[in-house]
Amino acid sequence: MAQVKICGLSQPEHVAAAVEAGARYLGFVFFPKSPRAVSPDEAARLMADIPAGIARVGLFVDPDDALLTGTLAVAPLDMIQLHGKESPARVAEIKALTGLPVMKALGVAGPGDLDALWDYGLVADMLLVDAKAPKDAVLPGGNGLAFDWRLLTGRKWLKPWLLAGGLTPANVAEAIRLTGASGVDVSSGVETAPGQKDSDLIRDFIAAAS
Repeated sequence: MAQVKICGLSQPEHVAAAVEAGARYLGFVFFPKSPRAVSPDEAARLMADIPAGIARVGLFVDPDDALLTGTLAVAPLDMIQLHGKESPARVAEIKALTGLPVMKALGVAGPGDLDALWDYGLVADMLLVDAKAPKDAVLPGGNGLAFDWRLLTGRKWLKPWLLAGGLTPANVAEAIRLTGASGVDVSSGVETAPGQKDSDLIRDFIAAAS
């Protein structure tokens, strides 16, 4: 069974559905422009009943130190996800600052985007391989876009990685088959509208990934 990350959670019933269905990672977005954004206080309430063994992941986009430390003072995160233009050096700084493992998201549109996965694998603890956002996109991820998964066939990197980008209950099994991904990440693919998760879609997605 592939490990599943449900990202952009903002309602307790959807957190509960993800936990009950077997998600390994739960993602909470601390990026104000996202329709999935939560405050540190809201995230802390959502995390209160998450059992041990399920990672609470905070998604940040080019965060400064104050945002990171302020969030961590309230919300008990297990991992930081960086979804902006953070350099490898900045990834290392954030690891040192927070004392937490870091997952770095990287956008892929073609073969030329794959080299960065090696570079970031030298410093990040985990990689998230996502579809590259359009140049005019407001959000760096969660846009429901896919890329050619065959680009990843047979590829190996230094660190564990999750596949993201346009995944749904209908296509996640095929995506895993084509890429060999040991884990997958979904946000918009289990929503009925931007930021509106659906418990049945969450359950269907996790079942399809198994």
